Amino acid sequence: MVKAMTDAAAEKPGTTTQVLTSDTQEGMTYLESIPRRIVTLWLPLGLIMLILLFPFYWMALTSVKPNAQLIDMETYNPFWVVEPTLDHIKKLLFGTQYPRWLWNTMYVATAATFLSIFASVLAAYAIARLKFRGSQVVGATIFMAYLVPPSILFIPLASVIHFYGLFDSPLALILVYPTILIPFSTWLLMGYFKTIPFELEECALIDGASRWQILTKIILPLAVPGLISAFIFSFTLCWNEFIYALTLTTSVQNKTVPVAIVSELVDGDVYRWGSLMAGALVGSLPLVVLYAFFVEHYVSAMTGAVKE
Repeated sequence: MVKAMTDAAAEKPGTTTQVLTSDTQEGMTYLESIPRRIVTLWLPLGLIMLILLFPFYWMALTSVKPNAQLIDMETYNPFWVVEPTLDHIKKLLFGTQYPRWLWNTMYVATAATFLSIFASVLAAYAIARLKFRGSQVVGATIFMAYLVPPSILFIPLASVIHFYGLFDSPLALILVYPTILIPFSTWLLMGYFKTIPFELEECALIDGASRWQILTKIILPLAVPGLISAFIFSFTLCWNEFIYALTLTTSVQNKTVPVAIVSELVDGDVYRWGSLMAGALVGSLPLVVLYAFFVEHYVSAMTGAVKE
């Protein structure tokens, strides 16, 4: 009798476990069912991709459309192209100074980005690792400077640039852009530096390493994803910036792509849509390539910064 009671007690937990396992499997099967995945995953994802990619599709479509199809929307399907042409791209590359504008944009964005990253690394390391009195207030103040609209600052900055004789030159943009790049880059790198263990720095100090050696040989190699993220953000902002470039450059040969395609490819009230869209398409390709190569580092660095 005792043996029978023992066997019955031993069977009950097993039965309960089997029931729970069966219920769990059925629940997971329901979550992974095709109709539910379509509604909760593929449909929202498809809508988001459609909304985000449609402007690029329209831009590419317009850049290869003949002028007749651009004007006559009733005869031709506006969402498709018949007999595509490269005349707009040829006219853009060989009939305008677009290669010079593209070079100006690349030169200004690269120089301003490296200058901003260098200053941001020094500021972020000092605020996040040295722990001086008022470091948190300084960090918050720097980030608050990022929230100041550029439309408020471009008038006093234009006066300063004109006073030093740098008006209408790429150097003016290189010196002005860090004012909007350094605050956010510093805040981003501060959050990433805080994720690096302090014990590494303490061991290096015990071994006699200087602060500069710690920064260059320990902190920066571990913060490569954060540096890439700050670089991508700064480079993108410089590449697409419009207000400062419009205010500080006037001659055709010194303009950047965002300003030049708007001011030089519009004749009064006549918009050369084919060349405009071709210019925007070609100008966006470097950023697409940049994000394609470094998107994983960009996301991981942003996640590390937000955690702090």
